[in-house]
Amino acid sequence: MKLTFLGAAETVTGSRYLLEGAGLRILIDCGLFQGTKNLRLRNWNPFPVDIGTLDAVILTHAHLDHSGYLPVLARMGYRGPVYCTRGTRDLCEIMLRDSARLQEEQAAYANRHGLSKHHPALPLYTIEDAEQALEQLDAREFDVPKQLNEHACFRLLPAGHILGAASVVLCVEGKVIAFSGDIGRPDDPIMRPPMPLAHADYLIVESTYGDRLHTKTDPATELAEIFATTFRRGGIVVIPCFAVGRAQTILHYIAQLKATGRMANVPVFLDSPMATSVTQLYRHHVGEHRVSSTEANAISHAAQMVRTVDESKAILGRRGPMVIIAGSGMATGGRVLHHLKAFAPDHRNTIALVGFQAAGTRGATLASGAPEIRIHGEDVRVRASVVCLSSLSAHADYGELLSWLRSIAKPPQRTFVTHGEPAAADAMRRHIEETYHWPCEVPVYQQTVVLTAAADECAANA
Repeated sequence: MKLTFLGAAETVTGSRYLLEGAGLRILIDCGLFQGTKNLRLRNWNPFPVDIGTLDAVILTHAHLDHSGYLPVLARMGYRGPVYCTRGTRDLCEIMLRDSARLQEEQAAYANRHGLSKHHPALPLYTIEDAEQALEQLDAREFDVPKQLNEHACFRLLPAGHILGAASVVLCVEGKVIAFSGDIGRPDDPIMRPPMPLAHADYLIVESTYGDRLHTKTDPATELAEIFATTFRRGGIVVIPCFAVGRAQTILHYIAQLKATGRMANVPVFLDSPMATSVTQLYRHHVGEHRVSSTEANAISHAAQMVRTVDESKAILGRRGPMVIIAGSGMATGGRVLHHLKAFAPDHRNTIALVGFQAAGTRGATLASGAPEIRIHGEDVRVRASVVCLSSLSAHADYGELLSWLRSIAKPPQRTFVTHGEPAAADAMRRHIEETYHWPCEVPVYQQTVVLTAAADECAANA
């Protein structure tokens, strides 16, 4: 068997792993590269494998750094199954269409304003490509084996993190290869804790927060303080927010703060059609999360849902205390850019970063304290306060990851640490080696490793 790291190696995005064995070629995750330009350009590179030789794609979850390359694969001619959970399928139907629409809009905007060196600027993929990819989604139940051929099968285990998120556990030629996907937190306010693994001969584990521990601060208290401080100045809180998972968590806390009188009754806008649609899904996947029907209803009514462009533009003309939650979470695109252009220059306002900010993104630039950010070809002065809330992360930190790994009784033959910036991935490697003494390594981009039986097992089977 061979495993090739086509993404999420030396970076936290572009999750793609190619597993070859038992006469099959299986792609686990099919994500977009995000962040620095050199990473984004990889999305335009020819796919390194003949599409006609791929037998299946298996998704861990719907975030675009795990699913957002599917329309490109479909455009190149892939017509095989894309296995995922029902929650992931439902989210992809929203997210891939939205991503394709944004790709088309950004290309059109660049062409209208001459912002691209390419003539004409083209979208990475179109809505038509996304629709083709969606037709290939094959939803499976959690923890129910799916046979791929007589020598290979897989299961999807709940991973927490967001709706539908799963760890992928494959059994190929008698060997168990487990892909963690993104692991959620045991005390997440919305999602249930991730299901631990019982066994893995080979383990691929994420390391987004492999070099840090989350603060123990109560997120509701942090948000209440940010809101109160900003509103006293007559300011506006702008929250660049991931539409899936993070937006719903923020709304959950806002609903609680307003219900308990800990937040002023100011307007709250969810300026993201995708986040609005995703929020409604929580009512259809009640078994996956901790939220009651009453709480799900409160989340849905915690903000004014902004769908149209005209409604979004109207917010820009408002003044006085309010909260604007808008995509994208790392300020790489979407409607939040217009709000940052409008409100970042005002010292009364606050920009609250509530998730991981990958290197090279505007979110990372803001988090670093930069005096200006570049939006739509313009340098925008940042006079607003910028605060980072790590307590809201939907990713396990290294301590929580180590706890999740504790259930694996027998050390894996090899453990590969991926989906992290280089420092975080190497730190997670050290944590695993020092805690469990497992053979552990950090692969590099496009590295191929051969997965073989351990020497003692080969001897035993001889």
